[in-house]
Amino acid sequence: MRRKRVPRLRGFDYTGCYRYFLTICAQHRQRVLIRREAVDIILSQLLQSAHDERMAVIAYCFMPDHVHLLVEGTHPESRLLEFVRIFKQRSSFHWKKAFGLELWQRGYFERVLRSHESTIDVARYVLANPLRAGLVDAVEDYPFVGSMTMSLRDLLYSVSKE
Repeated sequence: MRRKRVPRLRGFDYTGCYRYFLTICAQHRQRVLIRREAVDIILSQLLQSAHDERMAVIAYCFMPDHVHLLVEGTHPESRLLEFVRIFKQRSSFHWKKAFGLELWQRGYFERVLRSHESTIDVARYVLANPLRAGLVDAVEDYPFVGSMTMSLRDLLYSVSKE
């Protein structure tokens, strides 16, 4: 069976100082992102890939079978497609080495935030995932949310202000 290609914006090269909301799903939507040591393997590769590819991770949330990311290019040459490719490749390598399993499904979902869209609103959506899923009663109780650009406390304060 031939896989359907995930649509990308025509005429947009995903390069520059843009903000993106990403969802990357675990292979077969398996619930493998539930232990600290498992998430830490992926998180370390996320942070390294973001640094190397000049992307800021504004907010992240590792759900049991997927991850949500709010990222932003920090340089005119920041390339989202390369960032995601390298992140998935690196995290998959370390995951397979640790657990002997495939980690990610092919492809991912992305949405380019328009200039009028609020970064805080998208960050709020990312952080509220564990609440909507009934995993915790308060975001600060969920161990797999955070930000590369600010402390979790400051991020939670920012999203609660509006």
